[in-house]
Amino acid sequence: MPPSALITGGAGFIGSNLADALASDGWVVWIFDLLARPSVERNLAWLQEQHGGRIRFIRGDVRDFPAVAEAVRQAEVVFHLAAQVAVTTSLIDPRTDFEVNALGTLNVLEAARQARHRPVVLYTSTNKVYGAMEEVPVVEEATRYRYADRPFGIDEDQPLDFHSPYGCSKGAADQYVRDYARIYGLPTVVFRASCIYGPRQFGTEDQGWVAHFVISAVAGRPITVYGDGKQVRDLLFITDLVAAMRAAVERIDRTAGQVYNIGGGPEHTLSIWHEFALLLTEILGRPPDPPAFGPWRPGDQKVYISDIRKAMQDLDWRPRVGVREGLTRLAKWVQENLL
Repeated sequence: MPPSALITGGAGFIGSNLADALASDGWVVWIFDLLARPSVERNLAWLQEQHGGRIRFIRGDVRDFPAVAEAVRQAEVVFHLAAQVAVTTSLIDPRTDFEVNALGTLNVLEAARQARHRPVVLYTSTNKVYGAMEEVPVVEEATRYRYADRPFGIDEDQPLDFHSPYGCSKGAADQYVRDYARIYGLPTVVFRASCIYGPRQFGTEDQGWVAHFVISAVAGRPITVYGDGKQVRDLLFITDLVAAMRAAVERIDRTAGQVYNIGGGPEHTLSIWHEFALLLTEILGRPPDPPAFGPWRPGDQKVYISDIRKAMQDLDWRPRVGVREGLTRLAKWVQENLL
């Protein structure tokens, strides 16, 4: 029998890329998705066209425990990606944000705990669980902010400081996943992800800023930058994230119960506009239109760079796709598929 995986939110950006990699290696992949986000039907259709019967779709909502429990019974590994993903949406509707992110995750954990085969559960958390990190010294430079004394970035011992309803719901889920390994012995892993980008990402102003900026620049649409554009993020190309996820599952004897900060690390950083725009100009051969600037968003971090040394050691992994190469691949996909 081929190995089987369940991916909640599997028609989304990360889920569709992960499903493609697993199905290409002979896995049976169950996609559990409500198809609530715009354009994800295109990802699902693409997966089914590429892989036929190895992709099996369940239209479902992670808030529906019986549906989640039935889906979990099908799989040896659960990649829990389904989420409400936008800080702005959480501010408008914190109840739905909580129900999807916190209750939905509890449903996945309870389904796994009650399943006879006790599957591996890998959960994608977020760097937002660390809050604004205002106590971490930052230096302002011409095109970016930088840490004054964190050459490797932020490690997993950084104090948690949930900020915004989104930060609270994802943070609660993060801690539930971690604790189910401690209390129930469930083989769980938490990835606190930084900025993931790549093909099949239909970014919006509220979430997926890298793809949103690339799509907008290619299509000539207006861009709004919130803050001053000097905020720095570490970028991780989607194939590198998928490799890390698979490594965490393959090494579950070592990774169970662990939390990992996952991103591009100090070698793969850009400021979100000033440096990003220059690189995009080189890739596209023309500059993007000047953006409008809006107010800082609640809890925004002037700098977030993942310290990925723990992941590199435990997973025998490192990012392989540089920022220029990754953005070039993303721009090519946008030009070929979204124009």
